[in-house]
Amino acid sequence: MKGVPTRVVVAVGLLVALLLAGVVSYYASSDPDGLNKVAQDKGFAAAEKDHRAGAGPFAGYETQGVGDGRFSGGLAGVVGCVVVLSLAGGIAYAVRRRSPADRS
Repeated sequence: MKGVPTRVVVAVGLLVALLLAGVVSYYASSDPDGLNKVAQDKGFAAAEKDHRAGAGPFAGYETQGVGDGRFSGGLAGVVGCVVVLSLAGGIAYAVRRRSPADRS
């Protein structure tokens, strides 16, 4: 029995990740996450400070300069997904096992 080629698995995984980042992320909850919720409940949310990347092009899960909220969030998700997957793929490629013939 022959298995599914690795390239097909990677391509389908990439497609699913981009689809989730670009489309499904629009439907994510707008409620605060756990840390923000605890900060609000315990009364120290007012001590929150902006960080240096707070004015970045993808701050707040939105893309600066894009007027449509749905497209702005989807684009930010896709760019973030591509960056993370590229970094992970590059690291995996750099540390992959090589056959003894490739090491010389």
